Amino acid sequence: MMMRTNTGGNDSASGGGRIPGLAGAAAFALIEPDPSALPVLIAVPHAGRAYPHALLERMRSPEETVLRLEDRHADSLARAVAAATGAGVLIADAPRAMIDLNRAPDDVDWEMFAREPGAAAPAMPRSGMHRARNGLGLIPRRLPGFGELWSGRHERAELTARIEAIHAPYHRCLSAALERLRKRWGAALLIDFHSMPSLPHHHGTAGAEFVLGDRFGTSCDGRLIAASFACFASETRRIAHNRPYAGGYVLQRHGAPKSGIHALQIEIDRASYLDAKLDAPGAGFDSLAGLLARFVAQLAEATAALGRGASYDNGWAEAAE
Repeated sequence: MMMRTNTGGNDSASGGGRIPGLAGAAAFALIEPDPSALPVLIAVPHAGRAYPHALLERMRSPEETVLRLEDRHADSLARAVAAATGAGVLIADAPRAMIDLNRAPDDVDWEMFAREPGAAAPAMPRSGMHRARNGLGLIPRRLPGFGELWSGRHERAELTARIEAIHAPYHRCLSAALERLRKRWGAALLIDFHSMPSLPHHHGTAGAEFVLGDRFGTSCDGRLIAASFACFASETRRIAHNRPYAGGYVLQRHGAPKSGIHALQIEIDRASYLDAKLDAPGAGFDSLAGLLARFVAQLAEATAALGRGASYDNGWAEAAE
């Protein structure tokens, strides 16, 4: 179920889905200017912090688990960027520990579920993206260097409830919001915000501060990636492309460049905007929000040009040649 209410001004706010075990809590929130000011929607699927008490009780080490699973305060960053640019923003309040919105609904490690007497465990699907094999499926099971997250097995009914209450309505909402942008602008761009641990140095050079993912050219027009690199180059910031993060289920499901809907993922070094404990916004938060606002504004211009069928010239093509 989706509710739409007017928040004043020209913004429309929507709260959708529900968090099982947390009465009255919406699973996500959509804030979009009406009419849209840019053909861009920022989504944040991994920063949710609305934890039912029963979920925390079942974690082996709740404080460490939630800190490592969350894209901590990526939602605060996205809200700041959206406020500065006029972009729409979709933020998940349901935590990743409960269900990962960047995983396919069949990306399940069935070994972490209680088995009914006499029933065989479902086979792991062979096709598509299946992160469950390494412990980070639809419901995360383990973390590298940490081990198992849960003190016991889950019930299959819990999985069904979470898909129906959180995962399915989130992706319906995302799809509908992108379609509204495409109809208005001729093209739409989804920017999926994520945060990452600092990447290791390589041959004495610091790792990239940002990683752009477009599923190796399949989820958005290459001109948007070119515009992205031009923007970060002008800011003298280190950026990588598709490695080690190429994008997940969100890009696979929603990116459809031939239909005018483009999707890219950006991974942001947590140390660039969080404090030393990687727990709260730090000294770099405001400057990074400003940089990302400029990034979004430039991509909005490029996306609008694609929607008009125009060529977008930012000097990148000449430089690349």
